[in-house]
Amino acid sequence: MTERRLLILFGSQTGTAQDAAERIGREAKRRHFQCRVEALDSYDVANLISELLVVFVCATTGQGDPPDNMKKFWRFLFRKNLPPTSLCQMDYAVLGLGDSSYPKFNFVAKKLHKRVLQLGGNPLLPVALGDDQHDLGPDAVVDPWLLALWDKILALYPLPPGLEVINPDVRLPPKYTLHYLAEDSLHPDSGLLQPVAPRALPSELHPFAARMVSNQRVTAESHFQDVRLIEFDVMGSGITFSAGDVVMIQPQNCPEDVQQFCQLLRLDPDRCFLLKPTEPGTALPALLPQPCTIRHLVTHYLDISCVPRRSFFELLSYFSTNELEREKLQEFSSAQGQEELYSYCNRPRRTTLEALWDFPHTTSAIPPEYLLDLIPRIRPRAFSIASSMLAHPGRIQILMAVVRYKTRLSKPRRGLCSTWLASLNPEQGEVRVPLWVKKGGMKFPADPDTPVIMIGPGTGVAPFRAAIQERVAQGWKGNCLFFGCRQKSKDFYCQAEWEELVTKGFLTLFTAFSRDQEEKVYVQHRIRENRQLVWELLNGESAHVYLAG
Repeated sequence: MTERRLLILFGSQTGTAQDAAERIGREAKRRHFQCRVEALDSYDVANLISELLVVFVCATTGQGDPPDNMKKFWRFLFRKNLPPTSLCQMDYAVLGLGDSSYPKFNFVAKKLHKRVLQLGGNPLLPVALGDDQHDLGPDAVVDPWLLALWDKILALYPLPPGLEVINPDVRLPPKYTLHYLAEDSLHPDSGLLQPVAPRALPSELHPFAARMVSNQRVTAESHFQDVRLIEFDVMGSGITFSAGDVVMIQPQNCPEDVQQFCQLLRLDPDRCFLLKPTEPGTALPALLPQPCTIRHLVTHYLDISCVPRRSFFELLSYFSTNELEREKLQEFSSAQGQEELYSYCNRPRRTTLEALWDFPHTTSAIPPEYLLDLIPRIRPRAFSIASSMLAHPGRIQILMAVVRYKTRLSKPRRGLCSTWLASLNPEQGEVRVPLWVKKGGMKFPADPDTPVIMIGPGTGVAPFRAAIQERVAQGWKGNCLFFGCRQKSKDFYCQAEWEELVTKGFLTLFTAFSRDQEEKVYVQHRIRENRQLVWELLNGESAHVYLAG
């Protein structure tokens, strides 16, 4: 009898592909497979030639790019020197998650499917193309595809004699078990975010605890939107960057939400625990210290403010002691209940914490060791760097709009990261923020004689501020900026800086203030009015054009 092993590899940017991969993992366990679920870049790609059964789940980001956690794998897979029989013993299937409003819809999944086929792999099914634009989301494609996949896989690897598929009513064990430590044992929270001597360049696994230097509001107090120019000190971190690069910031939940969550689940925030994997071979969560307090887990790790996914309600239904609540949770996790779930969760942007409030009996019965299966981790947020190292050595600045909007829920919705950063005040004591830098998608010309036309309405001007500072510091002219906002007196970011550069002859500036006159004027109107100049720059001087929103 061949060994029934299944490997599930995912490439995920926002967590949707990871969520789908973990769902397939749960379904595999119900069918008694030995199953591993791993990010593509955490997997040792050298072992791929000996894998017999693999399901790939991957998202597509940007303009048809692979997610960050599969970039290394992607480069390896497309090496020219791989023999065409490398994967001839592998049965595989590819599930893609994308958005059909983008031209390169599910590009990564299609390309991966084709490449594994070229390397001799045997496809169990055609590639599945999940679509965010579908009324029922990607599940409209994923649900039927998975049913077909299990038919194929069980034909190749039938259930061992005497074993049945584990009934969906039976709860699977958690990924980790939680072992509480005695009350008086050490308190790990103290040493968590101390600035450490960097071992290597700061990264997601080893962020740099940067000191916040300033946090300044750059919109008028009377303006509806709060926008901040925030500066961090990264001296000594080894971080370098150029215009167009991105700073990744790891946010945290606010103390009020953490307290509410602990009360709802009847958890003592100061209790210390150790995590142990339920199955040998499962890695511990990389970003959690061991031992850890409940408070640290909820503050820095569990994304209690994200909009919960279908899998959340499915797992929650197993803990329910209340008939009414259980029925509702089961409906939300069924294929038929997806429209209702969408209008309960996605449309009003209801958070995980708010959903838990709505199911109080179930919530108070959640076993703590299931928290890591139930709630995803807090993802880092990306910001365009709005300054140049040549102008501000050892510093990083960002231009950030504080996210706040209304839905039909009574409480305004707030962005987790921007609300947290806006609340920090470096004038009241030292503030540190975990961050690291990533290459951005924008490259500015290396030739001083190539002019640049930059179109950056609103906070979209951030990467262009970095580019202009970088070019001016080298004495380069030929900088043309189209900037747009609502009102000159309220949200004209960096006005004094631009005007000084215009005076010195380093910048040509066109502004569109949409609400300062009767008819609305936007950047595209200014481009049309100045079409002669724009054409001369493009046609006569081979200018590069950049657009950021």
